[in-house]
Amino acid sequence: MKEIKNIVRSRAQESSSAVEKLYITMRHLFNRGFYKPMGVSGETLREALLSLRPEIYGTIAEEKVELSGLLYVIERLPVGIEECRFINLTSDEGYSKSHFKAIVPPKRKRNCYRIDDEQMNVEITRGRSDIYDILTHLTFIFIESHKIKDRILIDESGEVTRDWQKLAQAVLQNKKLTLIEKEKTISHTANILGRTFSEVLDIYEAFATTEKPDRFLHVIYWLGKLALEEVIENNKRTITFSPILRERLGHHIHGEIWATNIKEVLQQNNLLDRPIHIISANMHSVMNSIFATHVLKTKFKDQTDFFIYEELSKSGAHDVRDKVTAFAEQHGMISIPDASGTNIDVQIFDTAKIDWKKSAFPTAKVGDNKPVIIVMDYAFGEQAYETIDELLKPFQETKFKKVFLNVESVSIMGKAGILQGGKGDIMIPSAHINEGTGDNYPFENELTAAMLEGNGIPVFAGPMVTVLGTSLQNKDLLKFFHDSTWGVIGLEMEGAYYQKAIQSASKIRKSINPDVKVRYAYYASDNPLETGSTLASGGLGTTGVKPTYLITIKILEQIFNIK
Repeated sequence: MKEIKNIVRSRAQESSSAVEKLYITMRHLFNRGFYKPMGVSGETLREALLSLRPEIYGTIAEEKVELSGLLYVIERLPVGIEECRFINLTSDEGYSKSHFKAIVPPKRKRNCYRIDDEQMNVEITRGRSDIYDILTHLTFIFIESHKIKDRILIDESGEVTRDWQKLAQAVLQNKKLTLIEKEKTISHTANILGRTFSEVLDIYEAFATTEKPDRFLHVIYWLGKLALEEVIENNKRTITFSPILRERLGHHIHGEIWATNIKEVLQQNNLLDRPIHIISANMHSVMNSIFATHVLKTKFKDQTDFFIYEELSKSGAHDVRDKVTAFAEQHGMISIPDASGTNIDVQIFDTAKIDWKKSAFPTAKVGDNKPVIIVMDYAFGEQAYETIDELLKPFQETKFKKVFLNVESVSIMGKAGILQGGKGDIMIPSAHINEGTGDNYPFENELTAAMLEGNGIPVFAGPMVTVLGTSLQNKDLLKFFHDSTWGVIGLEMEGAYYQKAIQSASKIRKSINPDVKVRYAYYASDNPLETGSTLASGGLGTTGVKPTYLITIKILEQIFNIK
């Protein structure tokens, strides 16, 4: 008889299973309507996250509190959420018409409303990925809060350590601390967190806001306080999903409003029957690539184009940016700020109104039927499917008349994590693989690595993986994708969803040209396989400017038929 091999699961398999468990559990909790993250109902979510141990959450599975991961998450959640016992995820339910002031996290476009001392409402208008994002972030901070509780609670009666008493005293006096007070409190807080004084000092300022310079201490205090109350008074934190959100999700309600609005603007400007090129990018690179060098040539004499783009990207450069925008609007650009709740702004460029001599593309050949370029801001995860799917549908001009859009190309430029190389490098995908399901979308990419080489930036080509959330990735899983026959070069959150929508519109529903051209290119925001190079290590700064504009210019050269 054959001996049964002792099958041991690898870390990559465990991680893959944990991602699947997270995905299924979050959908189940959403259908249920509410759960208590640190109670029995949140146990599976906590266990899956601790089993996965994503890179972005650093020391989540250790006793000491994770600081970089905490900063990353706090920047993506509304100010004050750490004080709230009740977090209610809602659809767009009219709070913008109330006295409540919208709180928008610094690094995530989502409207949040502080209802009272205990409740925060978070508007979800960007689909399921938004829910996965916020639930994993909340699970992480709640796990960290219980680590704080474990280090400050002496016994079950509620007696706490001296360090905690001193932190509470500093926070509750509600005034800006002097340097001496601040350093004394940091010393106590470092003990509570299991971190050194210098580690806390290094990250302290990154948490600060103008209203709350000592916000780091407030965040730690409230996380610990609510965790203590959960254990001593059994006051469990609760996350609820509003009935309207549960009813609307998955029905493309915001995407449909958004896409119809764009088509109505095209109709009003007699652009509906022209060739259309859709570009998913940011709201500056296409406009600047076409107009900036002409508008600013006297201001930045003898400087390179990339120098000008860097100047435009600086945070205080409002005057020069406004100059370029004003010129673009006089030469065929129409801005459509979002009013649908998708948080995706749009620009439309009518190339018939561009004076090519006053542009960066004097040799553009656009033919008699001048194309129209629709530039849409970045979508978020599954929202990419909702928006492109709706945009590629025919426009219902009247009750009896449908107008099919003449879409010639769809180009996607985005940020992604790279698995070989570093920040600012470029990736050209040949296929998108959906993490967890293994669904895959090979395509003919109009952009090639050869087109972008020779510009001082490393370029990689190959398949890319579309992940459930960039904050859920760990080294073992990514190493498997990179080293195995999948041969994945990078990870991002939207590619498979974009391609799914393009393929169904062009190959099955026949609402656009079956030979529509697709272009995908990404620049690296981080390398999650390198310690210290994950997203939690900070932004790209000006490193991202050159690859962003290089990709944008290559896309525009193809649209303008410049060889």
